[in-house]
Amino acid sequence: MTTHNSQYSAETTHPDKQESSPVPTAAGTTASNVSTTGNATTPDASIALNADATPVADVPPRLFGSFVEHLGRCVYGGIYEPSHPTADENGFRQDVLDLVKELGVTCVRYPGGNFVSNYNWEDGIGPRENRPMRRDLAWHCTETNEMGIDDFYRWSQKAGTEIMLAVNMGTRGLKAALDELEYVNGAPGTAWADQRVANGIEEPMDIKMWCIGNEMDGPWQVGHMSPEEYAGAVDKVAHAMKLAESGLELVACGSSGAYMPTFGTWEKTVLTKAYENLDFVSCHAYYFDRGHKTRTAASMQDFLASSEDMTKFIATVSDAADQAREANNGAKDIALSFDEWGVWYSDKWNEQEDQWKAEAAQGLHHEPWPKSPHLLEDIYTAADAVVEGSLMITLLKHCDRVRSASRAQLVNVIAPIMAEEHGPAWRQTTFYPFAEAALHARGQAYAPAISSPTIHTEAYGDVPAIDAVVTWDEQARTGLLLAVNRDANTPHTLTIDLSGLPGLPGLGTLALSKAQLLHEDDPYRTNTAEAPEAVTPQPLDIAMNATGTCTATLPAISWISVEFHG
Repeated sequence: MTTHNSQYSAETTHPDKQESSPVPTAAGTTASNVSTTGNATTPDASIALNADATPVADVPPRLFGSFVEHLGRCVYGGIYEPSHPTADENGFRQDVLDLVKELGVTCVRYPGGNFVSNYNWEDGIGPRENRPMRRDLAWHCTETNEMGIDDFYRWSQKAGTEIMLAVNMGTRGLKAALDELEYVNGAPGTAWADQRVANGIEEPMDIKMWCIGNEMDGPWQVGHMSPEEYAGAVDKVAHAMKLAESGLELVACGSSGAYMPTFGTWEKTVLTKAYENLDFVSCHAYYFDRGHKTRTAASMQDFLASSEDMTKFIATVSDAADQAREANNGAKDIALSFDEWGVWYSDKWNEQEDQWKAEAAQGLHHEPWPKSPHLLEDIYTAADAVVEGSLMITLLKHCDRVRSASRAQLVNVIAPIMAEEHGPAWRQTTFYPFAEAALHARGQAYAPAISSPTIHTEAYGDVPAIDAVVTWDEQARTGLLLAVNRDANTPHTLTIDLSGLPGLPGLGTLALSKAQLLHEDDPYRTNTAEAPEAVTPQPLDIAMNATGTCTATLPAISWISVEFHG
């Protein structure tokens, strides 16, 4: 997670903005010549799954992952608050755990983020009363180490999630990574594994997926490196970890964002050097409405089209990974782990950080650093939820290469779940599109043929107003359509045709299970502790016939989901 002026956004200079022609539309999408002005009840767009449609790939469960970092109140006051009325014997908030399960999270990246680059994993094991206090250089806070890998493992067992564990490549490296691997996964009988048993966890944790560092290209990162330096370091660590456990799945740091001067070349350099022992490369991208303070219309329209950025990002990193494979005469593809994505109003954090830097520059300071302060606690709007729904569609449409993703973060810190100290927990607007995909996107993903009016954006030129994805589990005979109207001004009516689903003739008919719409006339409306259900999906009035066709009207700035079965 970047900490200063580092988000990949519509107003960030990148190659697309330097071209006079519009960026290519998403795969399977064409722009129609129908005007965006007109009668919304007359269909002006269509979504169709043709009989010869080829699936993108199977939907990977890890696509619905999240991220917990020792940052602000994500851990302390979020998942862990022993004095909370709902806290269990481990100090975990049960109200938060219930919402995490409802959200459908499958895998959680831990413990950072920037935090991990100055973290000693040994500080968070054993009796809490013996754990040291440390200074966290990433977020300028005091880390109490009340939560560590043992505690997070116990939490994940209750939450039903896999762990993606990150290791410190900033102030540490090879030996610390191997010791931690032995501690969490080793069979009893060696020093570190026996220490785990002594700490109350007898069986190996079986953590399979490991991030080797975090954003090591970023100058904000403790121990940041050049591409060549990191390539050499990750090659050695990945090689040694695979010697210990060949079945591990290892994630190399990719670029911190597409704004980085080495974006693309960083990935090619790192993956070419360490190809043999790597399985994933990370992708990080955050988006926000740059005109949110003045509610500028053009900025809102660019923001709604943020998935154009994500599509370009995926293509660039995939190309670099393919070049690395070819350079090594390899047979395997390096997959993408989009392990930081979502909406983050980073301009707010940047202002706080600038103020802190200005104060810190005025001589030496000896006051204690705060413990779990309120940081990055964005309150999300209806428009933010629509954008996140659009980004999830993009991830599903590229799940042949994006085999893992972590929506950043989980609780309180730029999160779909908010929790007050000693108070309630509630769902942010962004909770709903994620949960719908996580709970119902199964089987194979399909990029349907889309005919759509276009909208004009300053960042990307003319792009389709409508985007969509379909998933279909042929064995369970259940499917999901997710669609978004990225037009800031105009509703569009779609004809939807799912008659080309594989196996449908043998099934006979399709039937609607559930349809819902997320839209607010005021796109800036939010959920709060006082009004936790101000923005929720509402029933969508559509009727599906036996062949899987229907019509739906999407208001401006809206997202829909249609669950169906055979």
